[in-house]
Amino acid sequence: MEFLTLFLLYLGFVLTITALLCLCSGRKESFLTRSVNRASQVLSLVIPTQLQRVTHWALHRLFHTRSCLFVVLHVALQAAVFGEYTWEVFVYCWELQFHLFLLLLPYLLLAGNLGCFLLCSRANPGTVTKSNAASLVKVYAYDGVLFQRGLVCPTCTVEKPARSKHCSVCRTCVHRFDHHCVWVNNCIGASNAGLFLLYLLSLTATAGAVAAVTAAFLIQVLLLSNIMHGTYLDAQGQEHPVEVAFLVQ
Repeated sequence: MEFLTLFLLYLGFVLTITALLCLCSGRKESFLTRSVNRASQVLSLVIPTQLQRVTHWALHRLFHTRSCLFVVLHVALQAAVFGEYTWEVFVYCWELQFHLFLLLLPYLLLAGNLGCFLLCSRANPGTVTKSNAASLVKVYAYDGVLFQRGLVCPTCTVEKPARSKHCSVCRTCVHRFDHHCVWVNNCIGASNAGLFLLYLLSLTATAGAVAAVTAAFLIQVLLLSNIMHGTYLDAQGQEHPVEVAFLVQ
């Protein structure tokens, strides 16, 4: 099967799964949840108990405790991408006399992204303690629905300010809690939300710069090779002119 067809099928599958997850996420007992629970019950009858315990422990360790695994994976993926960029794109673009600033831009953005990453991962997200709870309670008003006045966190034993939440991973209450990010191995709250946004923006800019330089390199290669004016033979031996769809594949 052609690459383009496979890619479109894969894209449609991913979008369908994403749409189902979004539709079912707000329901307490959705069809997807019931299906997963039933599948788990069936598999539990087949999979050995010891393997179930090991799998449960591994999943709990990965997603419910602080772990550096995703941080290491994050750094490894960036190293792999920039290793490929340096080896396959930078060298050839330099030979094609691309502007030096354009070639160095991804590295500059990467340095900024790593700086934001380190700051965000090490920054205090806004931990609620007994010493600052009284002042944080006054920051946001209680709505009486989602956030009730006078509630005390049973784990931290401090009064919970409005818009705060106890993180089961970090085991602390965080002011204006957003989520716990496994990629930076830290909670995202009132004190480091700005750094997290800068991290996301710099990561997007870095990926965009790498993609732009790579696309410019490929276009330059196409123009120099004059391949758009060539032809190719299909499986039946018939000759066809080279088109964009053929080049994508």
